[in-house]
Amino acid sequence: MAKQKLSVELISIPNDMIKTIYTACKTCYSAKLPYENFLNAPEDDKMLSLIKRVIGSGHYSTIEHIQLTFAIQNVSRACTHQLVRHRHMSFSQKSQRYVKEKGEFDYIMPSSIEKNPELAKKFEEFIQNTSNLYQEFIEAGILAEDARSILPNAAASSLVASLNLRELIHLSNLRLCTRAQAEIRSLVKAMVDEVIKKEPWLKPYLVPKCERLGYCDEDKSCGRMKTREELMCVNNCAATV
Repeated sequence: MAKQKLSVELISIPNDMIKTIYTACKTCYSAKLPYENFLNAPEDDKMLSLIKRVIGSGHYSTIEHIQLTFAIQNVSRACTHQLVRHRHMSFSQKSQRYVKEKGEFDYIMPSSIEKNPELAKKFEEFIQNTSNLYQEFIEAGILAEDARSILPNAAASSLVASLNLRELIHLSNLRLCTRAQAEIRSLVKAMVDEVIKKEPWLKPYLVPKCERLGYCDEDKSCGRMKTREELMCVNNCAATV
């Protein structure tokens, strides 16, 4: 049994991402056939100029053609429960029904608990006791699908996750917000970093939503940006001076 560290690998990404998106964009506004647009695509900076204008106008269907796949290791079940709520993603996750935990199971300790030595020790004792009981159930012939009922949200999991570029932007805008839980923020940040290594032009889009909106649309701002109400007040006050 051990605390585990998050691991994220980008295992599938289109080779011609810019050219593919450009072809989709150009096809919407050109009399030429799609493959003709693909074959006659200009240099990257000209393609990106069109792509950025189209994305800026809210024409997001053009980036749905880009599919990305990640291998994700060592995330808690609590984290994956949040991740799978995103509608336009596909998942293949380690099953607690068919995979028996061998010996003591791995786990993820939340950073806020880890910072408190006394509570961290109690957390580890709880994990140890749970692991012992799980093994007792398995040795007694209890099915893994039933024994898993006592496994905590902290149990480590792994999965393959796929999504298109539009959904990755949406995922980033929501889950990089400081109001999101720390673990899923770390997960999405790792996914984003892997993509930006390959396609650095995407960096301005794979950010917390406030950076794209120019204001915070949450009930309370973390301080990075003013809320919409605060911004309207500032603008109205300035206009009356």
